[in-house]
Amino acid sequence: MADQINTLEELSAVAGVETVAEEVVAREPVRDELGRSYATGKRKDAVARVWIKPGSGKVTVNGKDQDKYFARPVLQLILRQPFQVAGVEGEFDVVATVKGGGLTGQAGAVKHGISKALQLYDPNLRGALKAAGFLTRDSRVVERKKYGKRKARRSFQFSKR
Repeated sequence: MADQINTLEELSAVAGVETVAEEVVAREPVRDELGRSYATGKRKDAVARVWIKPGSGKVTVNGKDQDKYFARPVLQLILRQPFQVAGVEGEFDVVATVKGGGLTGQAGAVKHGISKALQLYDPNLRGALKAAGFLTRDSRVVERKKYGKRKARRSFQFSKR
């Protein structure tokens, strides 16, 4: 087998095809005319619409300050996580509207939205946010109730007599 083809260049020469080098396309920042980035975050039944823009670190949720809307410190900590991981604490103002679910689900939705918006505003932050798992939507939802059951899986109490 003396006529064996060893390289891609030889194969393309034999086939008469030009090789095209793949280019690594750098991501472009996505911002509107006001300099904001928008993203939608989701968690359980909650859906958050999030806008970020450069500012002093003020977070507004449904027209209220984050301390008033998310009164529990744990929920406020959840909202700060994307900024801490990306290393941009206090550099962005956040305006979010959130509907559906409970407070924990809403906090998770706003966190997801902030992470996605940060990545759109500055694509260099994508690696840190992706490594922390903040760009992945937490797809766990409440299981539906089945007929013949008291809850989704809980059965009625069995009585032998």
